[in-house]
Amino acid sequence: MRLTFKSPFPFKAAVLAPPPPEPSCRWCCTISSGTYKTTKSPIKWERLLDELGENRQISPPSRLSKRWMEYHGTKNWEGLLDPLDDDLRGEIMRYGGFVEAAYQSFDFDPSSSTYAACRYARTAMLERSGVHGCGYQVTKNLHATSSIPLPRWIERMPRWMQVQSSWIGYVAVCNDEKEISRLGRRDIVIALRGTATCLEWLENLRATLTHCKPEISNPESTEEEEEKDEPMVETGVLSLYTSGTAKCPSLQHLLREEILRLLKVYRDEPLSLTITGHSLGASLAILAAYDIKTTIKHSPHLSVISFGGPRVGNRSFRQHLEQQGTKILRIVNSDDLVTKVPGFFVEDQHDGQDHHVVQNNQQNGGVVAYDLITDWIQKRFRESGWVYANVGHELRLSSRDSLQLNCINVATCHDLQTYLDLVNGFVSSTCPFRAGARRMLKKATTIPASIK
Repeated sequence: MRLTFKSPFPFKAAVLAPPPPEPSCRWCCTISSGTYKTTKSPIKWERLLDELGENRQISPPSRLSKRWMEYHGTKNWEGLLDPLDDDLRGEIMRYGGFVEAAYQSFDFDPSSSTYAACRYARTAMLERSGVHGCGYQVTKNLHATSSIPLPRWIERMPRWMQVQSSWIGYVAVCNDEKEISRLGRRDIVIALRGTATCLEWLENLRATLTHCKPEISNPESTEEEEEKDEPMVETGVLSLYTSGTAKCPSLQHLLREEILRLLKVYRDEPLSLTITGHSLGASLAILAAYDIKTTIKHSPHLSVISFGGPRVGNRSFRQHLEQQGTKILRIVNSDDLVTKVPGFFVEDQHDGQDHHVVQNNQQNGGVVAYDLITDWIQKRFRESGWVYANVGHELRLSSRDSLQLNCINVATCHDLQTYLDLVNGFVSSTCPFRAGARRMLKKATTIPASIK
């Protein structure tokens, strides 16, 4: 099987394969038959995106600098998602480019001596992965470690099956004065890729909910509050975030250390912290945001922009994020199955307005009986450790409305390239996709027979 990452930026497209046997799970990327190799993309995506956006009105830089907090969720993106504001579109695409750089920088070749590491030096990473002239500089490499115990016989297996810690992303800081002026603040970005290694795929299968470990919970909360609230997150994601080895600190430790350092360096400047990721990286981004807001006092404005992210935690976890003021924008393709898993999703009907409806209908015996049965079912589900809740605010798109493809499959709908195409072409719910974008995508997806 092979993984294909297509980029809207001037990257070389990496054609990759997950380690066999390939698990049937939700963190997949674009999958088709083949072997590991690297090739040039047959489609000039940068030219495509230029033509798609040629009619877009570009707002003066001052607009973004004055409203950056609004574009990062201070008003919960009210009035910006439908129709999609052009400046917000630009911000989403820009952070999507940082995630694409994380994919491009990762060494997927299992025969390489640097497999599962970053291919480029930190000082040249963004330029070499195709993000030219962005004004950011990478300050920290990030690694994720699996806690799955390895049997002794694993030493006789190929090296790619033994990799316990792998490079998963980076921290970068905007250090260009013109870009800082355009953005209205100095921005710190954390970019995280999706699943790539064998043990990461296995961690994805550990989809039951588990209590947050003490070091990621609120240190000021009482034992009684902990028992009452019980924020829970997915076991595999928590493992990849908090696990470490003697040689490789945990992702949690690396992030805390670097964010504290940067806050000290730039303590006298307006700052923002933006965490972005795709698939597994989207889950880790939300968990990292929760951890940073929980443990670091006086943290800057923090927002999450996630692409194709699965569910992360339970209803209590969502409530804790909301109480913290963490702003999360989830870019969701309604045709992407990954965004609908893991576990069960049961809305609590007694939240907000629905609670009022139930109270007004207590005289109706049928409604009351239905409510009692629903409550009983929800309680049984929650006790099973499989009930998840969606978090944040959604920008919901659809491949079926936007892409004129001969076939829409699970892999295509989940691919980061698909998400960036959808964001770039989306107008509003009443006009899902620009006609010009539709024509360009139809032309771009006609692949010459010589490379099929």
